[in-house]
Amino acid sequence: MRPRSWTTARTSWSPALFEPHLTEATVRLRARLTDRVDSDGAVRDPVHSRVLESALALRLLERTDSYPERQAALTRYLRAGSTCADPLDRLVASTALDRTGVPSSELLDQFLAQAPDFTSSRKRAMLDGIFALWGHRPAGPWRPGAFSLTGLHCWATVQVTALKVVLAECTGHHDAISDEDVRLLLETQRDDRVWESNVLLYLWTLHALTGLPGTAQVVADGVRRVMAHQRPDGGMPFVSDTDTWCTATAGVALAASGAPQSMLRRLAAHLVAQQQPGGGWSYTDHSHQTDVDDTSVALQFLQGLDDRDYREPIARGMRSLYAVRGSDGGFPTYVAGSPSEASMTAAALDALTVRWQQHSDIMMPGLEFLAEQQNTDGSFPPDWSSSRYHTIFRALLVAGRNPDHQPGHVQQMIKRAMTLLWEQQNTDGGWGQQDGSGSDPISTAYAVIALCGQDDPVPAAEGLRYLLAHQRADGGIDSVPDSIGPRPFIFAIPALADIFTLLAFGHLGRRLQRDPS
Repeated sequence: MRPRSWTTARTSWSPALFEPHLTEATVRLRARLTDRVDSDGAVRDPVHSRVLESALALRLLERTDSYPERQAALTRYLRAGSTCADPLDRLVASTALDRTGVPSSELLDQFLAQAPDFTSSRKRAMLDGIFALWGHRPAGPWRPGAFSLTGLHCWATVQVTALKVVLAECTGHHDAISDEDVRLLLETQRDDRVWESNVLLYLWTLHALTGLPGTAQVVADGVRRVMAHQRPDGGMPFVSDTDTWCTATAGVALAASGAPQSMLRRLAAHLVAQQQPGGGWSYTDHSHQTDVDDTSVALQFLQGLDDRDYREPIARGMRSLYAVRGSDGGFPTYVAGSPSEASMTAAALDALTVRWQQHSDIMMPGLEFLAEQQNTDGSFPPDWSSSRYHTIFRALLVAGRNPDHQPGHVQQMIKRAMTLLWEQQNTDGGWGQQDGSGSDPISTAYAVIALCGQDDPVPAAEGLRYLLAHQRADGGIDSVPDSIGPRPFIFAIPALADIFTLLAFGHLGRRLQRDPS
């Protein structure tokens, strides 16, 4: 995600199109983000409430006949959610409140289309499980294949197992529940905190255990733990926080925008302390499941800051990436053997571009995988953002790092993605998450970063105009959320609007300076 080097740029951009507004906005936003850094060097930002977890929590409290005052707060939150724009959220909220409503086949299709194809059976099982908790039996037959654990990381393993138990109890397939299933679920209850800080998985696990004999005390203890995460608005979040992710991305953004070395070193020290024994990073300080995304961005930040002082953490992180690389040249999100994904491949490759020649045997197959994954309209398959420009900007960054290594398929990938960017800019200067969507600052920041790699400065200048119009007096940025987990459910991390807008400002500033990065 770091800015490119512009020593070989074919054309320079006129600062008059961007200044003095860019510098002024950068200073204010940089100060705003710096204020978010705590004494430990972390960017702390609790995840906001969401309808899905709030509905599951309310049903759990009803099933266990506990915490009536918390049930009332959840009910108030869901009543507000029953009027929200997302049709699935409205349906889940209304089901939790009055027991009515099941998803139509059209809504199911729309939901499944937003997630990668290889996850569709698990996503369908999740939808079935949600409505089964309120007595709605799944319309289709029992699907054992939806509960396969092959190639799954630990979160997915627990989620799939919990859903199998919930659906088996609902449909009378009790013989499908094994001792191993129950053992796996009980293992998540051993510590006095929510397992992996994942509230959604914890709620599913408690629902599964609630239907089994001899688990009353375990469930009661689990309910106490999970309800400690209830937010002031009465709702429940997807996860407790994404502080490691926010710290890594903020580090790259602050470095790109000229933050002091002392501040960057504080962030780096925190990230190094959060590195897992195997070399990777997770999304939060309280999880052990590493992923390619967090690992790649942490590596980019550390390499850009000082690849000598941090050479040991960098080397361990690189080994973590190598270990999950697929035979197709791409990278999955979590574990070796899972399907490779375009966004994760772009992230991992970009972490390797600091030493392109050293990793050329990985770079070229990876770029070929990216080109093969691209859709004809220039976009890529769904990833962990609801904005299609998330993967686009990452793919364009890595493809543009070494202009001397752009074979025909890479050039075609760049051309398609740039054409989509040019054609989809809205009249207000911004970009929306998908075709026809209204503009939002995070999607616009992604697009502006991508546009720094081409010759015409006007689209980027118009994008800057949009971002400036959405900057508050305190320097911060408000945006619709775009983070996804599990796919395709969207959740809100407010700090990311500040982080990615500052990153876009940093890319623009480097392009205008034409400074090596």
